[in-house]
Amino acid sequence: MKLAYETLVVGPMDNNVYILVDLDTKDCVIVDPGFMPQSQLDFIKEKGWNLRQIWVTHGHFDHTAGVKALSEAFEPHIPIAMHPESFDWAKENPSSGMYGISVDEVPQVDIQLKHGMWLAIDPQSDEKVVEVRDVSGHNPGSVIFYCPQLKIAFVGDAVFKGSIGRTDFAGSDHMLLLNNIREQIYSLPEDTILLPGHMDPTTVAHEKPFNPFVRL
Repeated sequence: MKLAYETLVVGPMDNNVYILVDLDTKDCVIVDPGFMPQSQLDFIKEKGWNLRQIWVTHGHFDHTAGVKALSEAFEPHIPIAMHPESFDWAKENPSSGMYGISVDEVPQVDIQLKHGMWLAIDPQSDEKVVEVRDVSGHNPGSVIFYCPQLKIAFVGDAVFKGSIGRTDFAGSDHMLLLNNIREQIYSLPEDTILLPGHMDPTTVAHEKPFNPFVRL
């Protein structure tokens, strides 16, 4: 198995959409498909890759806007993996109530994410390559996806370079987020590259001493 990843920046909020791919099988997973789902489908098709799953870090609309369109572009639909608390939160807090933006809701959760579970790129495979870690605080049920083989973690909006996710939304919990960053992100190897939902990558080694919001 030869893993790699690509980054697409989409939409009015400059969301980072990540694609994790096994170059040997050409199977791939898309993480947090925000806006412009057709451009994501086109990119995957141009590469000759096979979309196997959609993984969602949390329930905010800019990270879920493209989930339905991507999933239902195939028959049978592409499985959606999301923490049930994030899914429930998104159902109770539609995007139109936040910013007046209407997007498709996540239609269902096929794989219920929970802390400590491991995921394969192909849901039928026994070769698990990504660990799920609960980092609730920015959003209930927020998770990160840690891939040891590539030394990367898709961290959603939990942490950014020199910053953290906002905690002034409904369902946010500032102290819980800080605690989860310390326990679930700063506990990763220091050379782990943190790939956030917006802006540039950073590393555990950089954030632990320099992030002004949560230092070790």
